[in-house]
Amino acid sequence: MSLLFIDWNVDPVLFGIGPIQIRYYSILYAMAFWFGYLLVSKMFKREKCPDTWADSVFLYMLVAVVVGARLGHVIFYGWDYYSQHPLEILQVWKGGLASHGGAIGILIALYLFNKKVCKKGYLWILDHLVIPIALAGFLIRTGNLFNSEICGSPTDLPWAFRFLRLHASEALIPRHPTQIYEALYYLCVFGLLSFLYWKRNFSEKYQGAIFGIFLITVFGFRMLIETIKMDQEDFEADMVLNMGQLLSIPFVIVGIVILTRLYMKNRSNETK
Repeated sequence: MSLLFIDWNVDPVLFGIGPIQIRYYSILYAMAFWFGYLLVSKMFKREKCPDTWADSVFLYMLVAVVVGARLGHVIFYGWDYYSQHPLEILQVWKGGLASHGGAIGILIALYLFNKKVCKKGYLWILDHLVIPIALAGFLIRTGNLFNSEICGSPTDLPWAFRFLRLHASEALIPRHPTQIYEALYYLCVFGLLSFLYWKRNFSEKYQGAIFGIFLITVFGFRMLIETIKMDQEDFEADMVLNMGQLLSIPFVIVGIVILTRLYMKNRSNETK
């Protein structure tokens, strides 16, 4: 076992005002929405969409992410507990958000937004929104790092982290800093999708392609990174694929179907 590692003991609370605590995670979560709003506003302006659309989709997304991520955690990871303590489902401040639940909430919200407000096509709005969502993934995983949560499995790599705020039995074990792996990867995905939108005009030429690429790159990577993560819940210990991997499979399949259909459609048009 290598003796090289990084001790991570950062206080997740940036500052407190009386009983109110301001955490790095909360600030980064808020930044994800703020930067998302700015990016969507810029894209909608480029597409000559009404100014009110950015405000409207921001509200749809805010409700979708909070409700979807909370219910995702309750249903997928903690149903045995929350089914016996239903009032605690509303206690979001105690923690417990699942990214897959947030993703499902976003898909539902954007469907409603397209149907009631946008009416430019479901794939059109998805192509635009997944770009800031990739950036949000970078910010939220950085927040997870400050919380010393979603940590990796033991490793002897020289950049291993000892998360000293974990339980005493786990705090001194050098682990993969999977939060950093994911954050940097999602930042790269954000760069790729931005390039395809701004420089290659994919949203106009190949509607649905940006969304399909997002699903495959993000959830495909999620299936891989889960192999070096600590289990989030005890029931995952005996599973061949953990819950995060199982929930990622449908998203990857949908992405492959979208890109395959686009490829076949373009080939058909070329042969005409």
